[in-house]
Amino acid sequence: MIISFNGDEGSGKSTIAKLISSQLSYPRYYMGQIFRDMAAKRNLTLVEYLKLGETDPAIDKEVDDYLIELSQKELDFIIESRTAWHFIPQSLKIYLSVDEKEGATRVFKELQKENHRNEISGDFSLEDIMKKIQERRVTDDARYMKYYNINIRDKKNYDFVIDTTNLSKEEVFEAVLKYIEEKINNK
Repeated sequence: MIISFNGDEGSGKSTIAKLISSQLSYPRYYMGQIFRDMAAKRNLTLVEYLKLGETDPAIDKEVDDYLIELSQKELDFIIESRTAWHFIPQSLKIYLSVDEKEGATRVFKELQKENHRNEISGDFSLEDIMKKIQERRVTDDARYMKYYNINIRDKKNYDFVIDTTNLSKEEVFEAVLKYIEEKINNK
């Protein structure tokens, strides 16, 4: 089974995808890191690189082609991607949502521990993080609408949606795992 994760920034996508990957012994692929690595090669922040993608479709096409190829080679894996639900329609599509301020607070705390995200550098505040998240949402939404005519945030595109705002990671993990196990058992 292919399980695709998308969601709001700071919703816990990576945390939950890692836990599910470990629980099911499925490999996990993280498209966000591929974008970050590509941005770093050009000495750009992630937001700058994604902004470049608004005029250069090759930025997204490379990663999207990888998604399609991966889905043709492997049967069971976890994928974190904004567009996997679209390019791998047979996947079990999961969306994690979170209140904007709570999501930014989570990202802020994570960046204070270890800033490996290539989104912001130097001293930054919670307000800076909120601004960067809003900038990223605008550029993501514009690119995906322009190139694919899709709304990555429309909850109707997903099989399972969970609001993580007031839940612990354990509660989110349990709910997501329960849903996945039901789907596996009913296959």
